[in-house]
Amino acid sequence: MRTKMMLTPRDMDRKIDEHFGFEASDNIEGVLQTLAEDVEHDVVGWPFGPSHGRDAARAFYDATFSDLSESSVKCIRRLYGSDFLVDESLWRGRAPGRPFGLEGRDRPLEFRLLHVIEFNDRGDIRRENVWLDLAAIMQQLPQD
Repeated sequence: MRTKMMLTPRDMDRKIDEHFGFEASDNIEGVLQTLAEDVEHDVVGWPFGPSHGRDAARAFYDATFSDLSESSVKCIRRLYGSDFLVDESLWRGRAPGRPFGLEGRDRPLEFRLLHVIEFNDRGDIRRENVWLDLAAIMQQLPQD
């Protein structure tokens, strides 16, 4: 019988901070390595819906890293469970591409994010569910 690994809030912080660090440097391979092989990746509002597996999550990061740049994420608060965390953050950067289908025109952008992260027994991210403030994004990137 396999013993379930207990994650501490510090373990979870280390993994999600590593994940956000790779995102900030547009390092797709690094981001994918923080995910479990069978990850469920669900960004609410993403037009293709939830994806399953690392390779399927790659499409989101390919698109997002070309649409957004100079990103930084500031943690506002985190809540912890035995194998999950909820992270409320503020994203800041620029929008040179078409984030979420909107013309960015390299304008500055900031919006709040809510991540619900579940971990597997090895401490990898097995589910990443992301909610973002699309109203704030639309307000900052008005379309002609």
